[in-house]
Amino acid sequence: MQLFSDDIIKILLALLIGSIIGAEREFRNKSAGFRTIILITLGSCLFTILSYRIGMGSAPERIASNIVVGIGFLGAGVIFRTENRVSGLTTATAIWLAAALGMCVGSGYYSMSILITALALFVLYGFTLMEKYIDRAHRSINYKIVCHYKQETLKRYEILFEEHHLKFLVIKQSKQGALISGCWNVHGAASNHEKLVSILLNDPDITELEF
Repeated sequence: MQLFSDDIIKILLALLIGSIIGAEREFRNKSAGFRTIILITLGSCLFTILSYRIGMGSAPERIASNIVVGIGFLGAGVIFRTENRVSGLTTATAIWLAAALGMCVGSGYYSMSILITALALFVLYGFTLMEKYIDRAHRSINYKIVCHYKQETLKRYEILFEEHHLKFLVIKQSKQGALISGCWNVHGAASNHEKLVSILLNDPDITELEF
């Protein structure tokens, strides 16, 4: 297959776009970093070019359409679920976007790919401050409190949540022997959480605290 100058431009632009987005992920120490994102954009660009060459203009979508399916496996590999949260969603989305940009370049839509790359960087960098503000204003934390059972429920801790202007949802409460435990999903301002934690840490009745 002959390599045309237009193909070289596409490959180099895919390399540049992948390196820009990959650098941002690498800077934040994400699992899919610099080299991974570059290879994704290059691979997507190459598959798209081959789609047009092999399909001879009649059905170029046959190969390119499978990129979306294949990239899903890579995205799923960077998503991790812990007890309290899910991490890796932004990186998985960056992988998905990198593949789309590679296809965009491979199809010859240079202006669109550059515009979307600029917007992606604006979201990844510029929206970080907004995300931090939202997190400070509305933070969700799971609390687990274990204390000695004294013929009473854990209602006093729920009252404590309300006194600190925190909304809560009871997840589970149970009693084992001489101990009673409760789990709540509590959300509200980060400053209110900090005040609450300070009180809970100094509560002599609490034998175990998780947050």
